[in-house]
Amino acid sequence: MDKTLICIGGGELRTKETLPIDGYIARRAKERAGDRRAYGLFIPTASHDSMPYFNSFRKTYTSVFDIKADVALTVHGEMSMEKIAEKFQKADFLYIGGGDTVFMLGHWQETGLLPLIRDAYERGVIVCGLSAGAICWFERMYTDSAAACGGEDGGAYAVYPGLNWIKGIISPHYNLRALDFDKILLYNKQDAVALEDGSAIEIVNGTIVRSLSAGGAAYRIRCEGGSLCKERIQPCMVL
Repeated sequence: MDKTLICIGGGELRTKETLPIDGYIARRAKERAGDRRAYGLFIPTASHDSMPYFNSFRKTYTSVFDIKADVALTVHGEMSMEKIAEKFQKADFLYIGGGDTVFMLGHWQETGLLPLIRDAYERGVIVCGLSAGAICWFERMYTDSAAACGGEDGGAYAVYPGLNWIKGIISPHYNLRALDFDKILLYNKQDAVALEDGSAIEIVNGTIVRSLSAGGAAYRIRCEGGSLCKERIQPCMVL
């Protein structure tokens, strides 16, 4: 069974900035569902289980694409893990929302949500995510975190460890962070993946197979001889 990640660099669900990429996810989910109505499970841990965020997900995936939208809430204890595990068994795709990546990963470990996500991924459920939900799978990730800065709002951007499902370092929102991220790569002589808002990559069995664009670009960045070489990830599907 193929293991699939779709990583979106940024953009607002609420204003449908990523709608073309969402349409691609919806098509993949419907292919997996076959004759059933496709089922998408939203995981808003990084936003501390923001219900307006889930409503934006539901308005997009149910109203536009006729997909059953559900949510897994763990931050405030509304749902039992047994109930959440049942939802994972129904899902054709998971969508992990943006927010505080470091908080999200710590909370997944504490609650036991991470094994459910890993099991779904291994079973071939399509795992998608935006910003925090895009970068957490990598070995290292460039992000800010209130959780890592004493609970302050936001925090300085820095490189944090990810789940290490995918090797390497990644930055979302690259159109906004390129200067600082490039400096880090040059200083440490590192290669990377960088995703602009409105861009995504699809990773199948650990390999990037395509980029997707709703106006943004996705890059492979190589550090060569004291300078950076940026290559747009191909084939690029402009949706």
